[in-house]
Amino acid sequence: MEFPTWAEVDLDRFGRNITAIRAAIGPDCKVLLVVKADAYGHGAIEISRAAMDAGVSMLGVATLHEGIELRSAGLSTPIVILSPSLLSEVDEIIEHRLTPCVSSLEFAELLSRRCVAHEVISRIHVEVDTGMGRTGVSDGDALEFLQRIVAMRNLKLEGVFTHFPDADSGNTFFAEEQLRRFHEILDSLARKKIEVPIRHAANSAGILSLPQSRLDMVRPGILAYGYYPSNRVPAAIGVEGVMSFKSRVVQLRSVPAGRFISYGRTYQAKRATRVGVLPVGYGHGLPWLLSNRGEVLIRGRRAPIVGRVTMDLTMVDSTEIPDVAIGDEAVLFGEQGGSRVTLEEVAERAETIPYEILCSMGKRVVRIFLREGHPAKVLTLVGERHESETLETTGARRTRKVQYKSSRIPSSG
Repeated sequence: MEFPTWAEVDLDRFGRNITAIRAAIGPDCKVLLVVKADAYGHGAIEISRAAMDAGVSMLGVATLHEGIELRSAGLSTPIVILSPSLLSEVDEIIEHRLTPCVSSLEFAELLSRRCVAHEVISRIHVEVDTGMGRTGVSDGDALEFLQRIVAMRNLKLEGVFTHFPDADSGNTFFAEEQLRRFHEILDSLARKKIEVPIRHAANSAGILSLPQSRLDMVRPGILAYGYYPSNRVPAAIGVEGVMSFKSRVVQLRSVPAGRFISYGRTYQAKRATRVGVLPVGYGHGLPWLLSNRGEVLIRGRRAPIVGRVTMDLTMVDSTEIPDVAIGDEAVLFGEQGGSRVTLEEVAERAETIPYEILCSMGKRVVRIFLREGHPAKVLTLVGERHESETLETTGARRTRKVQYKSSRIPSSG
């Protein structure tokens, strides 16, 4: 079972990462795993199922449809939509039992009316903006806002939270001030007899840099997938990278000195060169800025990218790799033969952050989910892949059969 370009997602590593996070935060602190952007490119459904097995209490998404995708896959765990939702999405939020973050009275009033009409109660979370400057309710308005929210029919305040913009900077002064302000607001709510069952503030950086911010629940994202938010946070929790990104050599070409490679003629061979062609490009999620500066692993040795990365294909100089052959595995980030190209290295060469590399992984990249080092599930652009062999009635020949099960969300109509 070979593919031209694929990502391996090690669910055992992921489970160990969740276990390590839970051990660090203690038994009284819950985990809301952030699975937005297809679980940072890892595959939201499979990651969410593995997270539930590992003891995660809630899931966090950014959009209504990300929540519906998980519900349609049979996940019944609480799902919080961390970003603001539209008024037009209220009925579907209720229908799919999703927990919205409420940031306006207009949204809250409509949600309340629709919950009364549907005869249901909706749990809600409220974000208090203590310095992120993005979404939520201003810290100066939070007390009055929450007083009005808790008085609305069929709404149950489940959580109040804040978010750190620079807890990964190596300097926690601003985050500490945010946390102090957040506690002031929580204390004011307590004096008003407003119960807040779940107080949460710590993202991945907060978990590592500001242990006192863990409160009742933490919201790990990139940490759960095996990467640190930056090299300026303490590596206080040991985690393993969950994803590897790979391709294969599909053509080998002998190029004479002086020949140009790829668009823009930005690379000219200085010698007779053995060029390997990989069926991966920026259409898959390989950054264009790796043109003439990235490296891949083939047979455990580094091969530099030559010429521009194109939409579908990338060329590498494989001259120094003995016995390179068509079909050889090429590691874009991950491990091979005792060598490694790290995600952080790829991001640095591409002048971006690891988050963007992971979240840019396109749908045409096959996801292979591993258990005990072996494929447990294969997801392709056209659905889940199943391969089987049948013995013909004569018994003389075996026939391989490949089927695809669509992962498209079924229509409710």
